[in-house]
Amino acid sequence: MSYERKNIRDMQGYSWGEQPSREQVIKLNTNENPYPAGPSVSKALAALTVDELRRYPQPFADSFRDVAARAHGVSSDNIIATNGGDELLRLAITTFVEPGHTLGMAEPSYSLYPVLAAIQGCHVARVELRDDWSLPDDFAEQLNTAGAQLAFVVNPHAPTGQLLPVERLRSLAAAFNGVLVIDEAYVDFIDPEQAYDAVPLIREFDNVLLLRTMSKGYSLAGLRFAYGIGSASLLAPMLYKTRDSYNTDLLSQRLATAALAAREEAAETWLKVRRERSRLTEQLSALGFAVIPSQSNFLLVTVPSTENPENQAREFYLELKEQGILVRYFDQPRLRDKLRITVGTPEQNDALIQQLRQAIETSAGRN
Repeated sequence: MSYERKNIRDMQGYSWGEQPSREQVIKLNTNENPYPAGPSVSKALAALTVDELRRYPQPFADSFRDVAARAHGVSSDNIIATNGGDELLRLAITTFVEPGHTLGMAEPSYSLYPVLAAIQGCHVARVELRDDWSLPDDFAEQLNTAGAQLAFVVNPHAPTGQLLPVERLRSLAAAFNGVLVIDEAYVDFIDPEQAYDAVPLIREFDNVLLLRTMSKGYSLAGLRFAYGIGSASLLAPMLYKTRDSYNTDLLSQRLATAALAAREEAAETWLKVRRERSRLTEQLSALGFAVIPSQSNFLLVTVPSTENPENQAREFYLELKEQGILVRYFDQPRLRDKLRITVGTPEQNDALIQQLRQAIETSAGRN
């Protein structure tokens, strides 16, 4: 006998990127920072005592919220701490979308969005990106017509890495009738000359929620800690009604606080990633891959032209995996001829290029 709700029984679960147990693997498939967190995090970890674990942590992660508020020039009432970015996404849906109603997203986008929508029992209005992967001008209008109560915009975009300027986000916030969640999971890797800063939008609009995570830029993916930035009125129901009690643990709070307070340590890794992103883009282009310009810590690349590029992309993915290099292959429309590659260390990227070069030569020999 099945005891699941009908919508749970009918839905498809999220498909995770592979998490191998052997350390020899070069892991370029889940967009982790290839460099470890800085000494401030190590120091905070060493200072934690077993005795402290007897007690519950701060229920609202107040110490972290204070540090985040200072970092972004807002009040602590404008910050909510969550157990990873995915909890914040779920909270937004649970709080702002009625079961049976609609949320909106671009297509393609982060594949967890529709999974969380299905759990809530709500519909998804999908707006196709243009051929150049940009957001249609009438994105907000289409979602308003669909009756969407909430919309997700990931910026920089996943899986392409392209960046929407703040002015475009401002227009979306003004035009959209529901809550606009701007998923900034990869914001730390944006080139400084872009002068990107969406935080002022939360002062202008009470329907904007920014998602930030410690997983990517701060090298703490194993910690599961993120936070949202929004107007106090928007965050209040999530903070005091729909959020789990003690949703973030003591260890996570301490290490995330230390990492954000020492932001300059993480920033050194962002610079390294940006430099390698440029170098990797050049090398992949030289091999014949079409590389979408990225402002993230990954690249979405189309395999060199063949009679069957979709099969070719999957073959490259499998050949790299056999050689101990993991990248991401998406078996979905518009992405089957592509690979998403996390920017690694120089040594990891060199190994990737070497194996791709061999794969291309092997493929040419078969043809």
